[in-house]
Amino acid sequence: MIEVRRAAATDGEAVGIVHAASWEAAYAPFFDESFAVEQVEARLARWHDRVASPEGLVMVAAVDGRVLAFSWSVPSSSRAGFAEINSFYGHPDGWGTGVAAALMSETVRRLRADGFDGIHLWTLRDTPQSRRFYTKSGFIETGATTTRDFGDGEAIAQVEYELKLG
Repeated sequence: MIEVRRAAATDGEAVGIVHAASWEAAYAPFFDESFAVEQVEARLARWHDRVASPEGLVMVAAVDGRVLAFSWSVPSSSRAGFAEINSFYGHPDGWGTGVAAALMSETVRRLRADGFDGIHLWTLRDTPQSRRFYTKSGFIETGATTTRDFGDGEAIAQVEYELKLG
């Protein structure tokens, strides 16, 4: 059974484990090995304060008590009335199980209930798995692109997706 809920302050470690494992599987191949290892380690520790903070919405999805996916959303700084999903990650152990779909459904439901008119997010252009997932979840590619430097001095292309809630 999949349980989806708002993250508790005690979920920091579990969220970090999901973020690190997912990032390693999906993003590490885009980077130099030593930089990728450093980034995986950084993701293990960064969530303790964020899940304890009242700012934004951190949701988790768990199966048999094990957190396998999480989302982090905030009011968009670039689009009035929209929320932005800054992070949406699933542990590779949960890929294909429906845990991410359940999490996305509940994240969208909560953001709609919070009064947002829509949701947008950015994902790496060259990650077809994530792009298929967002499309399957009802998001539409906007055509907007940008680049992001994760800290190694190399810009990686991103594409934007949106979901209108109104």
